[in-house]
Amino acid sequence: MLTVLAAGPLTTVQDLGRSGFAAIGVPRSGAADAASAGLANRLVGNDPAAAVLEGTAGGLRVRAERTVLVAVTGAPAPVTVDGRAAPFDAPLTLAPGAVLALGVPPVGLRTYLAVRGGIDVPPVLGSRSTDTLSGLGPAPLAPGDRLPVGVLHGEEPFVDVAPVRPLSSGPVLRVLPGPRREWLDPEAWTALTTQEWTVTADSNRVGLRLAGPQLTRARQDELPSEGLVPGALQVPPDGAPVLFLADHPVTGGYPVLAVVTTADLPAAAQLRPGDSLSFRSLP
Repeated sequence: MLTVLAAGPLTTVQDLGRSGFAAIGVPRSGAADAASAGLANRLVGNDPAAAVLEGTAGGLRVRAERTVLVAVTGAPAPVTVDGRAAPFDAPLTLAPGAVLALGVPPVGLRTYLAVRGGIDVPPVLGSRSTDTLSGLGPAPLAPGDRLPVGVLHGEEPFVDVAPVRPLSSGPVLRVLPGPRREWLDPEAWTALTTQEWTVTADSNRVGLRLAGPQLTRARQDELPSEGLVPGALQVPPDGAPVLFLADHPVTGGYPVLAVVTTADLPAAAQLRPGDSLSFRSLP
């Protein structure tokens, strides 16, 4: 059992998400930075489906009510246990009553806390993920919440620390042409893949709103709503693209100019307002 003492700006429970329900309007959701969440689970010997905590911009504090094995990954927030510095990207044992706290990461946005056995909140449609768009799953954490620990683990882990490449506040994301590239002027693709973009404050787990050159449309008629995927770069009428993340809607009515590769979505999920990014077209 973990008791939440402070939840920071936003802390949610996340796992692999709700796959297979897009046809009835249910987004997949799940960890925004799936690579970091998966690493946290591996470090404590969990099943990949085990739920973790996704903290945003630090501030999370939890108390262990029994001895538990945990790991912290993702945005490199300073970790302390009872006020003393503790390791990052490594397994860590918390004694009963120990308080783990996350500071504000100097780079990146989302930090993941895994506990051996997984966070055992009730699943909704097969997932324990909090979906901030639809409202499915557990509510964002609040002080006083008590989180049961489950049994979704395997053998004891045999690793002391994981080597992880440092996060970048200005990554280059690889893109493929989207299904509606022809709805934008030809210059729009050049602008997208040669100019620098900035993440605006109007961004969240649903998507990143980007500031940069205006992407103008070649067609002004209406596009019927069609399916969306994580990584889709949709261009609304104002010409400022939106890069959809984990909690994206399942359909949209604006043209999708490009799609970010799945491998680069974890880097996108770690961007915070004010960060810069650029896009590189794949051959």
